[in-house]
Amino acid sequence: MIRRSWRSFLAGVVILSGVMTVVNAGDVYNAGATDQRTQQIFSQSGNQLTLQLASMSCVEDSCCDGEGCTTGCADGCKPGCGDGTCGEGTCGDVCCPDYCGANLFSSFGRGGEIAVGGWVQLGYHNNVTPLSTGVNQGFSFNDHPHKLNLHQGWLYVEKIADGSCGPDWGFRVDGVYGVDGRQTQAFGNDGGVWDFQARWTHGDYAFAIPQAYVDFASGDWNLRVGHFYTIAGYEVVTAPDNFFYSHALTMFNSEPFTHTGALATYSASDDLTYYAGWTLGWDTGFDSRHDGSNFIGGVSTELNDSISMTYVLTWGEFGWRGNGYAHSFVFDIAVTDRLNYVVQSDLTRTNNHDNNRHTPGKDDDVGVNQYLLYTINDQLAAGTRIEWWKDEGESQWAATFGVNIKPTDNIVLRPEIRHDWQLAGPNGSETTFGIDAILTF
Repeated sequence: MIRRSWRSFLAGVVILSGVMTVVNAGDVYNAGATDQRTQQIFSQSGNQLTLQLASMSCVEDSCCDGEGCTTGCADGCKPGCGDGTCGEGTCGDVCCPDYCGANLFSSFGRGGEIAVGGWVQLGYHNNVTPLSTGVNQGFSFNDHPHKLNLHQGWLYVEKIADGSCGPDWGFRVDGVYGVDGRQTQAFGNDGGVWDFQARWTHGDYAFAIPQAYVDFASGDWNLRVGHFYTIAGYEVVTAPDNFFYSHALTMFNSEPFTHTGALATYSASDDLTYYAGWTLGWDTGFDSRHDGSNFIGGVSTELNDSISMTYVLTWGEFGWRGNGYAHSFVFDIAVTDRLNYVVQSDLTRTNNHDNNRHTPGKDDDVGVNQYLLYTINDQLAAGTRIEWWKDEGESQWAATFGVNIKPTDNIVLRPEIRHDWQLAGPNGSETTFGIDAILTF
């Protein structure tokens, strides 16, 4: 997604992979992103979501001899594969003999076989901090305190679309059950459409299908059609792809979670990617509440070897959130090999329709979040998030301090202490302790 680089703890801070990786949680959902170093989610161990292209390495011992392809597929290679060698040319370093003769609608295609994976997230926290605006979910997703909760029982099925040697297709479907299910449903729908249904909710727990899309890829282009996560912002819904257990106020209150529509990605170079698409508003699942129809687009670029920038905007009719404009800037700075600084600024201006997450009427949000994330070793990382969020003139601050502890390759523990406060308003301040554990598979 955009939301470049260390977004997941430093994109999940690597802590989950045992390898120092600069990743961005959002990149997980952008098959067309250019920098493959930043497109590996949470872990490189093969235990969970990865955005590695199967065709970028030889799939059989007979494929390559280190210098070129030895299986002699010159007569059957797909258009663009040239003479079938692994040398320079349209395919770059891709070795593609095994895919000779494949077409766009092959059973599996070059993107590899269908993969199944997921995670289980259990968490506990002792407070819910209300916002100055009266919203009673200042801790955002974590709104069921004083008990151990199943936040996310997650399962996904996917096939990566690899367009490096010509047209290819892929897909992804995600399902979740837990206390985060209600927040992850397409609540921007009219009731009874897609997963926003009473029968999908059981008390504090609920089912949701936050993603169901098809990808078409060819060369530097990727087109995603269906129901998918937003590319806006830095933090994401998926627990393994964030450093902190809690979420920023900006993420929960000023950004969409999901969209339904079409999103094109164009990789102009190794350092520059463009995004453009159209969706049925914010947080919709194959529905168009209030005639939702908006543009979504942006750019992600490497400014130099240590600084990346992502800009995403949405403009038009957002549906439940109203008609307006929103944007998000994210700058990710690699201060050292172990230390990353991230600063994010969001602006949202709408004439809100519904009393959902906001009060009906004009809505004007602005927020600035800063993250400092430090990798101590392969098993331990520390971070802090300082945020300011203002809604219609009322400001809220929060400071969060936490660590990521990785006892094994597929388990991470995320204890944190968070303090929310206001300089004015009825709610004063609140300190919250939280901790969760994530098992990926």
